[in-house]
Amino acid sequence: MKKIWMNFSRILIGVVFVFSSFVKGVDPLGTAYKLEDYFAAFGTAWANDYSLIFSIVLCTLEFMIGIALLLNLRMNFTAWALLLMMVFFTGLTLNDAIFNPVPDCGCFGDAITLSNWETFYKNVVLMLFVFIVFRRRKEFNSCWKFVIQNVLLVLLTFIFIGFSYYNYTQLPLIDFRPWKVGNNMSGDKNAEVKVYLRYRNVETGEEKEYLSPDYPWNDPEWMDRWEFVDQRFESDKAQIAHNLLAEDESGNDFTSYILESEEMFVFVSYDIKKASKNSLIKISEIGKMLEESGYKVVLLTSCLPEEVKIYQKDYDVGFETFYADEVVLKTIIRSNPGLVLFHKGFVASKWHFNSLPHLDEVQSLVSELDEKYSIENP
Repeated sequence: MKKIWMNFSRILIGVVFVFSSFVKGVDPLGTAYKLEDYFAAFGTAWANDYSLIFSIVLCTLEFMIGIALLLNLRMNFTAWALLLMMVFFTGLTLNDAIFNPVPDCGCFGDAITLSNWETFYKNVVLMLFVFIVFRRRKEFNSCWKFVIQNVLLVLLTFIFIGFSYYNYTQLPLIDFRPWKVGNNMSGDKNAEVKVYLRYRNVETGEEKEYLSPDYPWNDPEWMDRWEFVDQRFESDKAQIAHNLLAEDESGNDFTSYILESEEMFVFVSYDIKKASKNSLIKISEIGKMLEESGYKVVLLTSCLPEEVKIYQKDYDVGFETFYADEVVLKTIIRSNPGLVLFHKGFVASKWHFNSLPHLDEVQSLVSELDEKYSIENP
């Protein structure tokens, strides 16, 4: 009976850790964004530059512990690493549950969303099995020699790091977000929707809510002092399928124009200043090619109009430009910049700037859109 509980605890925790590391490792940028939320909440914004590295390291460590548990590798070392990690994160999630510095810890990425209290209770339950593994850590016997155990751990670790890096340089292999390819993002055209944005003062911690677009989004000094926290929607009809509000420079709503056009190619860049020169060259060249071929091309960004004009001048482009919230743009596509094709409300395709399509690929895709996404509009 003791052996049954030992192995059940080992396998259960191993499965949870491997699953958790996989759903975060498949989207390392998303995990990095979540870490940045923590950095902002705890006043360590200086660490934002290292958020991607922390993301991959954290997920890799979690994967190493999980796979070691499943394969019964280096159990004495693994049990210590498991206990230390679980004690730390159980304490962190208790702090999250009490003080709510972030609304969702992101322990399962975007695959499963838990409240802070649900996450804490989950960790408390897991700790019961962690103590069993730790207490019996010297009683686990591996079928592999010590050297082979080390080789397996190192090999699998490098495979996971490569997996995470691939999902960073390309789009995530599995997209758990609402904006995944194939989803219909159309809302009720007759619904009156109000968008409320909540911002936090970076110096005092004060939070204020604004009815969009009635807030000083085009004031650089104000934007430096206030950071976006969250947004909510109020509608007199059914809840819309997305949280995008795309506006022109005057604050006019062009969301439906972008999403529900016949074919709309949208270059998404939450921050043009953070995009590499090489990626902007690529995106600008294919944008010109698409425009010359008769397709609609727009730029969707959270940058200030002055910054957009500098980009347009430097890269000799004149894409129609609309403005949206940075957090939403990061959710739409994990690439800065990236390319999204919308067709009558559907997300028809998405491309990372490292794998932009050729014109013949675009033409072939567009020719199949009506057949692939043929439903009656709501």
